[in-house]
Amino acid sequence: MKRNFIIRNIIIAVLVVAIIVWGSVYFIYTNGRKYEVEKVSTYNYFVLKKDNLSGVIDRSGNTIIDVSYDDVVIPNPEKALFVCYEGESTKVLNEAKEEILTDYQNVEPIGLQNISSDLMYEKSVLKYEQDGKFGLVNFEGKRITNAEYEEISGLPYKEGELLVKKDGKFGVINIKGNKLIDIKYDQISVDGYYTPENNYKFAGYIISTTTDEGYRYGYINYDGKSLLETEYNQLSRVIGINDDENAYILCAKNGQFGVMKNDEELIPNEYQSIEYDESNKLFTIEKSKKFGIANLDGKIIVPTEYNQIDITGVYLYAQNNQGITVYNNDGTQANIDTNIAILNTSNEMYKIRIDNSNGTKYGVINKEGEQVIEEKYNYIEYLFDNYFIVSNDQSKLGVIDDNDNVKIELNNDALQKIEGTNVIQANTTSDDTTKLYSKDMTELCQMTNANVEFVNDYIKISNDTETRYFDKDGKELKNTEVYPNNTLFAKKENDKWGFADKNGNTVVEAKYDKVTEFNEYGFAGVRLDGKWGVVNSAGEEVLAPTYTLNEETEPYFIGSYYRVQYGFGEFYYTDANSSQDQEPETTEPTTDEIVDTTVSE
Repeated sequence: MKRNFIIRNIIIAVLVVAIIVWGSVYFIYTNGRKYEVEKVSTYNYFVLKKDNLSGVIDRSGNTIIDVSYDDVVIPNPEKALFVCYEGESTKVLNEAKEEILTDYQNVEPIGLQNISSDLMYEKSVLKYEQDGKFGLVNFEGKRITNAEYEEISGLPYKEGELLVKKDGKFGVINIKGNKLIDIKYDQISVDGYYTPENNYKFAGYIISTTTDEGYRYGYINYDGKSLLETEYNQLSRVIGINDDENAYILCAKNGQFGVMKNDEELIPNEYQSIEYDESNKLFTIEKSKKFGIANLDGKIIVPTEYNQIDITGVYLYAQNNQGITVYNNDGTQANIDTNIAILNTSNEMYKIRIDNSNGTKYGVINKEGEQVIEEKYNYIEYLFDNYFIVSNDQSKLGVIDDNDNVKIELNNDALQKIEGTNVIQANTTSDDTTKLYSKDMTELCQMTNANVEFVNDYIKISNDTETRYFDKDGKELKNTEVYPNNTLFAKKENDKWGFADKNGNTVVEAKYDKVTEFNEYGFAGVRLDGKWGVVNSAGEEVLAPTYTLNEETEPYFIGSYYRVQYGFGEFYYTDANSSQDQEPETTEPTTDEIVDTTVSE
């Protein structure tokens, strides 16, 4: 008995140790995969360019780094760290023009890939070079990795993740230096899966190795789990399926396509082609030049016996030598004229009905199938509530309700709901007129040669002589409401512009042809006789009207410098003595644009 007791205790102890070890390994693994992308809430520093040389200014327009370098990169505009290029070499300076990170050679920023933003670099780490190899260092000078990689670059779509090359093979590490994907592949790419809530957080990795017969592809999910070995000729994720935890993967072996759901076979590799219809969540499959339909469970709901299958709206139109058979999207046959198509809308109360029997005409039915609007329009699109955008025979656009009452006349060349708002914008090209309408189709304003922007939860509509503001529901706002932190505001008097305080008292004489509102840095543009100058928040003229800039845009100033946008959202500042081939940036940076709160695991 005593011997059995000892053996039992030993077994229990071994199990406890094993559980502790496994738990520790799992904790280290999962914690090591986590990283947090640096947030930027304030822009403190900006690149200044003159005569093909670069320097740095601060938010007051003061020179921080002299304009004497071939190029300057500010990886994180909130922090005083400036990578200055002199030929092929670099040095890193702080706001006191002191060289920092001197223990490292050729320190460079790491560019983001396939990300459109004015923040185009990793915001907390840099790469350095030693003996022809590269490593990572943070902004404080702490070494994150040794210089052991042949290459380090941003991984497309995934900020905070880095593609590294070692011994001729590729892998992925994060900005903490922890390994996410083993360094053993010939290629690694991101599958492109995206949701507005999480961006590319749940995107996985397509990996490949080289064989005597060419590349072979496999798949690793966002959490680092290997789902498919590198044995496929082709491989891509079906990114139209909105499912964070399950990857639907279209893959081919020996020219035969199938679909995997994670690591489980959904549709076997026996088809010549497979295409996904996002609206109905169905796969069109082809075998021996015949077509069928499979659902998301992999079940064949329409057999592969048709010469052609077209998916239009909620119906599947399957054609063979006997004619056309119409199916519902569950695979049952539909009792409907083959000339009729039904499109779902975002409102279950309405469906768009298209009649192709005598030309193509659009109408609307309700969820019971009853006719709401007869098929007499060239086009119909559901708008919101009980409203529809319609087009007539002259291709003019307007809005009707579900009783076919015209709410906005059909005389517009373009018509749309401004994204993120409940306001309708309508345009006519003959007189270049823009009209705005509220959610109940009441006209809010009309303006010629207008520019319309939606920033910071308000709509700005402006032309050369006036500017008006509306909230996203169409309520008109004063400029004092739109810019609550400003002390001076644009004011028009006798067809000239100046600035007044919150009480309307004139502070800057109305003597300009046009002005901008003050930006977050305390500067406003003023135009006189076709030239732009700058006024500060104290009402002082920092620069008399000097710049000849694009008349269709409002420039953005810091001190005596104006902003120029280039590339994928990047910008710099310059003055009248520099090249003006680029147009000045017109849109003020918003909080949404400058704050990155992505947290990936």
